[in-house]
Amino acid sequence: MELNKSVYHQRRQTVLKKIGTDGIAIVFAAPEQRRSNDTEYPFRQDSYFYYLTGFPETESALILNGKEQTATLLCRHKDSDSEIWHGFRYGPDAARDQFKFDQADDITQLTEHLKKALPGHRQLYALWGLYPERDPEIITLWNEINQIANHRSINGSTITPENLINLASILDPMRLIKDEHELSLMRIAAEISARAHIRSMRHTKPGKYEYQIEAEILYEFMSHGARYPAYNSIVASGKNACCLHYVSNRDQLRASELLMIDAGAEYQMYAGDISRTFPISGRFTSAQKDVYDIVLAVNQASIEATVKQANWQTISSKATQMLTEGMIDLGILQGSVEENIDKQNYRRFYMHGLGHWLGLDVHDVGGRFDRQGQPILLQPGMVTTIEPGIYIAAADDIPAAFHNIGIRIEDNILVTETGNENLTASVPKTTSAIEAIMQT
Repeated sequence: MELNKSVYHQRRQTVLKKIGTDGIAIVFAAPEQRRSNDTEYPFRQDSYFYYLTGFPETESALILNGKEQTATLLCRHKDSDSEIWHGFRYGPDAARDQFKFDQADDITQLTEHLKKALPGHRQLYALWGLYPERDPEIITLWNEINQIANHRSINGSTITPENLINLASILDPMRLIKDEHELSLMRIAAEISARAHIRSMRHTKPGKYEYQIEAEILYEFMSHGARYPAYNSIVASGKNACCLHYVSNRDQLRASELLMIDAGAEYQMYAGDISRTFPISGRFTSAQKDVYDIVLAVNQASIEATVKQANWQTISSKATQMLTEGMIDLGILQGSVEENIDKQNYRRFYMHGLGHWLGLDVHDVGGRFDRQGQPILLQPGMVTTIEPGIYIAAADDIPAAFHNIGIRIEDNILVTETGNENLTASVPKTTSAIEAIMQT
């Protein structure tokens, strides 16, 4: 899918309006990360920087000048020798023209640009703490400019930033509501992720290893244009599924156990995130089905409740209640629902929340509460996961039939004006549908 570069220009214009004529903002690209000796991990751009620029290169920075209402990119210069070794780079001129910046320059000129831009602004916005190595250089320069401005004007002004403000306070609410460009990419990420889960069901057999199923997942991702997973894939059989973030993926599959897969593709920076659990043998045992149907009922009820103006805390509380009731029915919890919730006994078997925002990051920004501490009600354009689970590790006080059953069922839900859209609905999740597809 072709990159629509105009959306990034529009977002920069929105931020410029929000910071106003008194504000100036600086945003950095992600640094490369060393893997070993002189090799690096595959580069992945910083989500905030990408959201505002669409620019894919490291060693870059964006300056948003509220007084002039301009956006300036600083990036690496064109270097034919470097390109022979490390590949194409845009250089300032091509970056300015192709990505619709007002100005562009070499990244080595960043300090000079900031010295000229800081005077005349009262607010300095940055993503403080995101890249701690960057903060001291900005603060040192800010202090230097302030000291000079106490005695004389700089670039015609003695006004300098009085406040350091977290730019995330502006960007996070923007990123929380996905625009149509983002949703088009997220639908593709979700569908590629769905294909991978279906493939994993069809290729799962006793005797295979978890990493072999992971290989099937990655094959499907790459076959459809998702070069990388959105996060380390969890392919957890048996007791491993009771470890929430198990990523070793090295054990052999046993016919008597379940396989829980939590995996999602990253497509043009946007994440899919799906969890499915199914029997390695192709058939659920009675105990496995009993636990599974509880989790499925909570998944379905929670999705139905995920609509415009709904309170996420209410949806989450109802899910906890339903899971607790189910665990009491199974006999792995004793006592009343109220007592088990009050004492949080349920957390032995359900340790995480019901879901998280999804977008450029698999655990996307936005929060569930506003700055006044009030719940953020669901709005069209928000995308959340719904992922209830029950995890029953082997223990003396647990019936043997339930030992090492770990089940999570996760979908990606877009809130719409009229209800919601399940972006991952194409992956089977009823026991009968899963058993049917595993026979094909």
